[in-house]
Amino acid sequence: MTQAYEEIWTEFSDEKEKAQNIKDVEAIKIKFLGKKGIVTGLLKQLGTLSVEEKKEKGAKINELKAKLTEIIEAKIKSLEAEDQEQKIRADRPDYSLPGLAMLPGATHPVLRIVREISEIFVSMGFFIADGPEVESEYYNFEALNVPSHHPARDMQDSFYLESGHVLRTQTSPVQIRTMEKIKPPFKMIAPGKVFRRDNDITHSPVFHQIEGLVVGENVSMCDLKGTLVYFAERMFGKRSFRFRPSYFPFTEPSAEMDIQCIFCSGGGCKICKGSGWIEILGCGMVNPKVFAGVNYDSEKFSGFAFGMGIERQAILRYGINDIRLLFGSDIRFLRQF
Repeated sequence: MTQAYEEIWTEFSDEKEKAQNIKDVEAIKIKFLGKKGIVTGLLKQLGTLSVEEKKEKGAKINELKAKLTEIIEAKIKSLEAEDQEQKIRADRPDYSLPGLAMLPGATHPVLRIVREISEIFVSMGFFIADGPEVESEYYNFEALNVPSHHPARDMQDSFYLESGHVLRTQTSPVQIRTMEKIKPPFKMIAPGKVFRRDNDITHSPVFHQIEGLVVGENVSMCDLKGTLVYFAERMFGKRSFRFRPSYFPFTEPSAEMDIQCIFCSGGGCKICKGSGWIEILGCGMVNPKVFAGVNYDSEKFSGFAFGMGIERQAILRYGINDIRLLFGSDIRFLRQF
């Protein structure tokens, strides 16, 4: 048996030296120490020997097994350490290579306009309010004096959910939620994302609005005009403006504000459709029915509201001819800003 141990040890040593990777060492482990391995085979032969021979030869076989196991585990750890070192070296950057230029980023034009408009109104004492994009029909329509038969509640204009809720079509619901929480006087704006079933070069199913609301005692149409004219001059510079009568369920009287076309200076062009004017927002005095819904005394308090599309302001400011460009990811377009 001593000669057999020496032969096993010699064969094991030769194969260990030839092992190049962990897979090779695992194969050696199976060959010598596996269930059908050489050392395991020697242990099985002990069953045919006497008790004295079992003790003597069993001790030598276990000693051999322990020695082989120790060597194999040490070899595996050594190879694992080498593999880890190679991976570290492979991942280590080559500091002699030239660096990559980091191009400066830019704020998206829509966000830039939101910030600019917000800063203008905050400078006039307005605070910024926020609200959920998924609304109940009550806040999106009924509380704003939009009856069930109004065309705006048609499925073709609004996105309804299985729950019966709707993706808000305007940020006006934030005005209702604000009035439910605080009492006049106050001035607020509500910028945010809104959703409608529109999709062409001038409309998007997802766009942004800023709604504004002022409530207090003796608030009049003069306050509305003064506020919005100041805003328009800050936004587009001094130019002619006009207010046209319009209709909104939540304001009475209602109007739309136009400014002199910034592209043709009033001479008439394709952008303004030859009129020389461009509409920038809708506005009006808050309808007393809206006040009644939030338990405001319409005999004591009055107010005005306004709303504008952010994308429209961006289009006017930057001369963009397709609203869909604002929602793309073409870096060539975005780099212009």
